[in-house]
Amino acid sequence: MTPDLFEEGAQRLASQHTQSSDMNSGDRSASYGRVHQPGSLDLTHGRILYLEDVNVSFDGFKAINNLSLDIAPGELRCIIGPNGAGKTTLMDIITGKTKPDSGQVFFGSTIDLLRYNEPQIAQLGIGRKFQKPTVFENLSVFENLELALKTHKGVWPSMFFKLTGQQRDRLLEVLETIHLKNSVKDLAGQLSHGQKQWLEIGMLLMQDPQLLLLDEPVAGMTDFETEGTAELFISLKGKHSLMVVEHDMHFIERIGDIVTVLCDGSVLAQGSLAQVQADERVIEVYLGR
Repeated sequence: MTPDLFEEGAQRLASQHTQSSDMNSGDRSASYGRVHQPGSLDLTHGRILYLEDVNVSFDGFKAINNLSLDIAPGELRCIIGPNGAGKTTLMDIITGKTKPDSGQVFFGSTIDLLRYNEPQIAQLGIGRKFQKPTVFENLSVFENLELALKTHKGVWPSMFFKLTGQQRDRLLEVLETIHLKNSVKDLAGQLSHGQKQWLEIGMLLMQDPQLLLLDEPVAGMTDFETEGTAELFISLKGKHSLMVVEHDMHFIERIGDIVTVLCDGSVLAQGSLAQVQADERVIEVYLGR
């Protein structure tokens, strides 16, 4: 990222961080000089996610084309664009499913995501939800959330696992957040489509991610469920950073502060929903007249 961007981020978080007098906020090498502590994330520069000049080609097709994008801590960013714009590939790059041909992808100021695989990136604190919900339908809502806890998953630890008071409190808190407090004993397979989506989001939250990637979360939902999802996302904003790929403009208007429009693998426009809707380029390639 450019020095100007780093400087802007550093100023935004100046009241939250003590800056070292000998560190140049525009120098990526200064970030490498700091030791990353497990379980912590360096947000000195005011960005939780950086992508710069990223390129990906599949059999000659340029899926991502010199893409640069950044997200602030606690931000809820909406990503829109026509089919084939690169939205799914963008998420694949962030989560390690796809390695770019060139470019930089950083989680905070010190974690180079291109050095890690998918499971490692999930452990670092990035959670991803695909469009189709994947829950354990023969288990209860409570059991699904319990399985998702960030614990050792070996055979012996699993056999003798027992929730601590703190873990139980966290589970109950998540149940309240995802609107399933009254369905705690219900089998996941008995839930509505929207409720299954909420449960999967809850399972991600049990992993304590700092960044959530959500792919078309309200597709197939009723109006009631869509409104509940909007309330859920708004409640998460500030506690987590969210990247939401969605086509429902009413939903985006309800939740989004900043909207990024992708087209042909790069950023076409960015701003409030009203700003991008008024952009002639966006109207031409995506919204129509």
